[in-house]
Amino acid sequence: PQQNILSIPTSVLTNDKESIPALIGSRMAKSAGLKVGDYITIRWRDTNGTFDANEIKIAAVMKTDVSEIDNGQFWIPIEKMREMTAMPGEATIIVLEKGSSFNAEVDHWQYKDLEFLLRDLRALFLTKSIGGSIFYIVLLLLAMLAIFNTQVLSIFRRRKEMGTLMALGMTRSKIIQLFTLEGAIHAVLAAFVAAAYGLPLLIHVARTGYGLPEASDSFGFAMGSRIFPTFTAGLVVATILLVLIVTTIVSYLPTRKIAKLEPTDALRGKLT
Repeated sequence: PQQNILSIPTSVLTNDKESIPALIGSRMAKSAGLKVGDYITIRWRDTNGTFDANEIKIAAVMKTDVSEIDNGQFWIPIEKMREMTAMPGEATIIVLEKGSSFNAEVDHWQYKDLEFLLRDLRALFLTKSIGGSIFYIVLLLLAMLAIFNTQVLSIFRRRKEMGTLMALGMTRSKIIQLFTLEGAIHAVLAAFVAAAYGLPLLIHVARTGYGLPEASDSFGFAMGSRIFPTFTAGLVVATILLVLIVTTIVSYLPTRKIAKLEPTDALRGKLT
């Protein structure tokens, strides 16, 4: 009960000397209909195979994101547990403080680091990340198609303008650069417009998070009732650069048709 490594309010287990104090989670309390101060009879079997029973008192109800230490679990003082099971000095799991080292020479103990303990959760995040990336790629392809069609329509409607520029001495390569630059400038303008409404929205989401449904408790992962996204400077800069580069490339592709354009045909409104 005197531990301070885990964020579990085990200090409440030291207040009751007359009965067996127990700490339960909110999920356990809800499913069993228990509250603080209730008594419940439990039965156990000690190391010799002998069954026994006694009453425990619910000392506190904790709220935790880790369902494994909540569902169907009662937390009682370890010394009382050892007495009940006739296993003095025994333990099943030992939690090490962050930064402490494990003595590998201790027999019959297996050390499991955070990399092992968080493996399932990280696998879930990786799967969600891959699925999200595919969704973003589809959206990017749709945006590229819209930019491509807009650029083609712009070239078609501005034929006489291009013919006039060529008649004034502007080369085809310069006109191609001009239309490509227009597409890139549109991307820059879009970045500012997106930042105008996107930045307040992202700040709000980062502060309030996303609410998860109650069914998320059955996923088998330690997740809170709300998740908070993290937007790093590198992610924001990389996204802006990606959009600028893709927009510039897609803006350039339709302008290659200008290389075959004759000034006389352009002045008549024709595309050769």
